[in-house]
Formats: sequence, C-alpha cells, structure tokens
Amino acid sequence: MYLEIKDVKKSYGKDSSHIQVLKGISADIEKGQMCVIQGTSGSGKSTLLNCIGGLDTMDSGSVKVDGKEIFGLRPDEIADYRREKLGFIFQFYNLVPNLTVRENIEVCEYISENPLDIDELLDVLGLTEHQNKFPSQLSGGQQQRCAIARALVKNPALLLCDEPTGALDSKTSRDILILLEKINAKYNTTMLIVTHNNSIKNMVHKVIIVKDGLIKKDYINENRVPAAELEDL
Repeated sequence: MYLEIKDVKKSYGKDSSHIQVLKGISADIEKGQMCVIQGTSGSGKSTLLNCIGGLDTMDSGSVKVDGKEIFGLRPDEIADYRREKLGFIFQFYNLVPNLTVRENIEVCEYISENPLDIDELLDVLGLTEHQNKFPSQLSGGQQQRCAIARALVKNPALLLCDEPTGALDSKTSRDILILLEKINAKYNTTMLIVTHNNSIKNMVHKVIIVKDGLIKKDYINENRVPAAELEDL
C-alpha cells in the first residue's frame, strides 16, 4: 500500500478553546490512485491533507508514504520528505507575482533531483504561449495551470490538491480536472483531492467522505466517469 493512514488524531487550542478536528482517521491508498477526500467545511478534510503533507503536526497516529513514517520526523526530515515526495496544489495559487510563468515553475525544478521537462509540461498544460507572462497577466484558470505545472515539475510521487477548482468557474474546473486525469494516466501520480464538490468523486478511483473528524464512508469507485463528462461542476 503506497499511503497508509492509521488512527490520525489532531486538535487545536487548550482548555475551553480546545477542539479535536481529527478523531481517529484510518485509510489506505494504492500507488497511482486518484482519491477524493470530501466533506463539508470544518469536517477535517484539509487538516488531514495538511497532516499527510507535513504542513501540520499530528497529535497521534501514523502516516506512512511508500513505507516511510511521517509522524515524529524532525523539521529537516519533513522538509526532505516534502521536497522528494510531494507536490502541492492549493485553491489560491500562491504564485510568486514578480516571476514569470516559466520562472515560477523553475523555482521547484531547481530543488528536484529528477524533474520533468519544463517545455513538455508547458505544452501539456497549454502554457507555452504564456510562459513569459507574469501571474497578474493570466486568467484564474491559467494561474491554476501554472500552479499545477510548478507542483508537477518535481515529478512528485504524491500530489496533494486542496480545493484545486474551488476558485474557478465550471468550464475551467472541468479543464483542470481533465488535466489532472491526464497527468495521473501519464505519470501514474498518486493524487489526493480535497473538495466539497459532489461531482468530482465520480471521476476518481477511491472516495473518502469525512464528517466531524471521522471517516463516514470509504469506497472504491467501480463506475468512473471521465472528467470531460462530469456534470454540475
């Protein structure tokens, strides 16, 4: 099993302000699977993603990625793990405003030992003609494509996507999901996609539904629908 999550718990605050966000999450994801983590706001889905990505610390539990335990790693070890294994895509693109599209992607290329070809990525993501533009000169969809390219250039084994279509209109959302689908097929990238959108779960291999810090449902999607055919995005 590529990603093994066992009894993960996470809380914030102390005394009267203490709140337990994750109450014992366990799940397994195979190499190359696209998996949706779905739930309402406050359900704990983004906190779970952040714990897997080493952006947040767990109170207890275990997260193993390709056999490597994440819980308890030192800050420098977490940094190595994120550099070597992970790509992140966020709802808000976090691009460097004074760098061009190409330069934003190169920032992550430089820290990778086995990067993908930037020109190939620009072509696949439809950004070749925009590579010398700055983020302020791009549409929302183009900025998200740049953010995806920046995450992918590292050739990550695991891609973590937090509401990757949350700020986009329906057509652009579909285009981005088609791209993620193609990337999964081309590079066998394992993907976790956190979303509140009820349609995205229809395109992935596995669905995890989180409610009140617990997994309410966890199942394999036997009848996947191509991203191009998704409705109500």
